[in-house]
Amino acid sequence: MRKVKRSKGERVKGPKLAFNHAMIYVRDCTRALEFYEGKLGFHLIERFGGYARLRSPAGDTSIALHELGEGVTTTAADGIRLYFEVKQLDALCRTLAAQGVAFKQMPKPMPWGWTHAYLDDPDGHEISLYWAGAKRLRKSAF
Repeated sequence: MRKVKRSKGERVKGPKLAFNHAMIYVRDCTRALEFYEGKLGFHLIERFGGYARLRSPAGDTSIALHELGEGVTTTAADGIRLYFEVKQLDALCRTLAAQGVAFKQMPKPMPWGWTHAYLDDPDGHEISLYWAGAKRLRKSAF
């Protein structure tokens, strides 16, 4: 893949893509909803059987859950990690831990200036809960 070099402040010409949502394949949509809606605070937009679409608590993005079935036989997402940013990271992680959510790593400052906590959803998808603030769209200083 060829990297396009742009000067600072240069705008992309032509159609501009916007991220809509990520589809997360799950074994049990109800169980996944209990995690994403019940624990992480996503809001249900719609549900059709084994499919659900949810709006993030901040309201600016969405995810979709799709139960395994015809044409989809695995929840494997090797090499994929879902990132959810939250300013009150420590408080959220304490609340989730008190609800029995197991963490691989509680919030920890990382060398690139962000603070991350790591966990898995009920289907084993890796999740990073993090806070970067204004650093999120800037190049790291390390």
